[in-house]
Amino acid sequence: MLSPSRAGLWWGLLGVAAFSFTVPFTRVAVGGLSPLFIGSGRAVVAAVLAALALTLTRQRVPRGAQWGRLAVVAGGVVVGFPLLTSFALTTASAGHGAVVIALLPAATAVTTVVRGNERPPLSFWIMAAVGALASVVFASMQGGGIGRLHWSDLLLFGAVAAAAVGYAEGGLLARELGAWQTVSWALMVAAPLMIALTVISAIRQPPTGSPIEWAAFAYLGVVSMFLGFFAWYRGLAIGPMAQVSQVQLVQPVLTISWAALLLREQLTWATVLGGVAVVVCAGTAVRARGRFAPVRG
Repeated sequence: MLSPSRAGLWWGLLGVAAFSFTVPFTRVAVGGLSPLFIGSGRAVVAAVLAALALTLTRQRVPRGAQWGRLAVVAGGVVVGFPLLTSFALTTASAGHGAVVIALLPAATAVTTVVRGNERPPLSFWIMAAVGALASVVFASMQGGGIGRLHWSDLLLFGAVAAAAVGYAEGGLLARELGAWQTVSWALMVAAPLMIALTVISAIRQPPTGSPIEWAAFAYLGVVSMFLGFFAWYRGLAIGPMAQVSQVQLVQPVLTISWAALLLREQLTWATVLGGVAVVVCAGTAVRARGRFAPVRG
């Protein structure tokens, strides 16, 4: 029988493995489906599953201020991240997107520190800042030179910020509502908006994707938007969260690998070095924060 710490790590790794396909499959889906339809429609698919899960298990309905906090989670991981990445990946490669999004662990740690009123050591802030700078430099160089960020890069940075806020607030709220329950209620909160956006996108540009593109979309809705969070939040709930959260650092490595294997994207030295730099900085920041104080949420 696995110890709690090992069980938490394995659940976290399963969640990360599920999420690692998100960027490549989004890149596949935007080949035939509009980014608005993908970003909103995947949330609608997940919301249907969430409604069934919540109803069948008769979960307690959130109360008072919890609804506002769920709106923050929904804005970050249900609305912001899916929509921003979908639009960004219409032009950016999956490998490029993976390197920029590799900043997410450090961004989540920073958000959690601010949200929890923690006072981490100076090394935490230095490595978080260096990681952000490394990510910006990589994106600029890929765009043709320092200072030349593409619109897709700004969307990806916005996606990182949105997801960081959603992860941090979701981690705190999960202790009150439960792990999978938190993301399920967040999906329900965002459902009216995402249904409206899906209908609008389908009317403006009727979806005509290939079977492969629809399969990628199905994965995004069922796994990336729903089942992946079951494993990820369960791992964080088992903990220790500071240790489990570091598993996320392998996600960009997996994503870049899938992009090369599945999409035949060229694996350049710039991508490899950029990914290594961002992951090392993010990992150092997360570890510095974890040594200083217990992770909250």
